[in-house]
Amino acid sequence: MREIVLDTETTGLDPADGHRIIEIGCVELMDHLPTGVTFQRYLNPERLVPIESQRVHGITDEHLADKPFFAHIADDLQDFLGDAPLVIHNASFDLKFLNSEFHRLSRPPIPLARAIDTIEIAKAKIPGARYSLDELCKRFGIDLSVRTKHGALLDAELTARVYLELVGGRQTRLMLAPKDRETGTQVADEPRVARVRPHELPQRVIAAEMEAHAAFVAGELGGDAIWNWR
Repeated sequence: MREIVLDTETTGLDPADGHRIIEIGCVELMDHLPTGVTFQRYLNPERLVPIESQRVHGITDEHLADKPFFAHIADDLQDFLGDAPLVIHNASFDLKFLNSEFHRLSRPPIPLARAIDTIEIAKAKIPGARYSLDELCKRFGIDLSVRTKHGALLDAELTARVYLELVGGRQTRLMLAPKDRETGTQVADEPRVARVRPHELPQRVIAAEMEAHAAFVAGELGGDAIWNWR
């Protein structure tokens, strides 16, 4: 099962106000484990980055001046995403911006149903907790020392780790089959013969108790016993 963990950095909070994507970061998971394959691009938003946004992610106009437009990387992005489910922290935010960019290019949007939102999973698994990426990382003991600023690829990697903690995905490849004692390599299960007890186990009910039960059924319940109904 292939999944893509995705995050974006933007010039602001709403594409309806003219804000654009300035960084996309993606991490590939296979069977709930990172493959080491990533996709990351900085983008020229064709507008200035407000200073308030620069304080969040540290990405400046100068840094983006020579970067490609979204239109130039759209094919590469869609090829990387393929038809895989998208794991996103606060999916509606990122998809709103991605679909705004696709709309500019007259391309179909990504449906929200394709997204797996880690906030929604956390709400179901940890009711009443705080659901920011920082808070979930702290809850699961994920190192945040490298996160002095927001960054799409870094946040996608952190989201992947939170997602795996939430779904228990890191245990999907535990080797539970027997191993060869000398080489330590996994071996196929061999047919096993059921053991036969040398002596039968003693009865838990003594004879007197069985007789008393039979008398009760015959005398007290008689033909009214439920198992005698037709």
